[in-house]
Amino acid sequence: MNVEAISTALIAAAILTSMPLMLAAVGEAIGERAGLLNLGIEGSMLCAAFGSFWIALETGSVTVGLLGGAVVGLGIGLVFGILATVFHANQVVLGLGITLGGTGGTAFLFREGYGSTQPLLALGIGRPFEGWLDWFPVIGPAIGDQRWFVFVAWIMVLAGHFFLWRTRAGLQLRAAGESPFGLESVGGNVTAVRIGAAAIGGVFYGFGGAALSVIELGFFSPGITAGAGFLAVALAMLGRLSPLRVGLFTLAFGLLTGFDTGLQIAGVNARPELLRMLPFAGVVIGLAILGRGVRLPPALGQPYGGIASRR
Repeated sequence: MNVEAISTALIAAAILTSMPLMLAAVGEAIGERAGLLNLGIEGSMLCAAFGSFWIALETGSVTVGLLGGAVVGLGIGLVFGILATVFHANQVVLGLGITLGGTGGTAFLFREGYGSTQPLLALGIGRPFEGWLDWFPVIGPAIGDQRWFVFVAWIMVLAGHFFLWRTRAGLQLRAAGESPFGLESVGGNVTAVRIGAAAIGGVFYGFGGAALSVIELGFFSPGITAGAGFLAVALAMLGRLSPLRVGLFTLAFGLLTGFDTGLQIAGVNARPELLRMLPFAGVVIGLAILGRGVRLPPALGQPYGGIASRR
């Protein structure tokens, strides 16, 4: 048994499989920082996954498919942001409605378009740094041999972290969740900031769903996200709404996901159902241990009616 080769394969798989979830969780972290609780991530990812898969299949371009998924996510994010802020819709009900609509809508469109067939994407996905890090055992090839969008995804996470903590716009976004009245009192537009945050989050959800169907799997099927949207909410809170921390926790989740495969390859006699439960149990335990210290924005999930509403 080549332990080094198996370890490399498991780490590489963890990095790839955690990428869609990481993008969704970071998008949720940005939205929650602005005071928006979006439980429609599951539906947004499904719509983006189907849209990007259809576009990539029709155009023969992975890049165009990914961008199409981002546009779908952006559109849904804007709808959520406008309804939640301008029309003061209940954010929980609105998010669940998006999830139910996305789940049913994509299943209907897929069956109408493809019936009982299962089309597959046969498009090459470049690996720009393949072989560059082979000198570093295990971790080097696991990172260097990844597909190009994995590096783009991590750049997006770093950019999101920089945006939140190092820019004036990021400060205003955080203020919209921490103290919307304070933001408005210094001339900020809370509604515009929250809609912008919803749009940014939508782009992340869109890329996450697109990456799932186009980059990771190469196909779409109804319910392909399998609860990833709700898991993204938990991981965003576990990462304390910090994009970089959320990315690291999501990577740890990916490693736990591949742990069952590693034990089976190693010949450990354990029930596969129990092993597949490990990643989710890890999130629950993590929330139980670390969740007590999580401080969520005071205005999270609360509609904002302006300074006049306080009088």
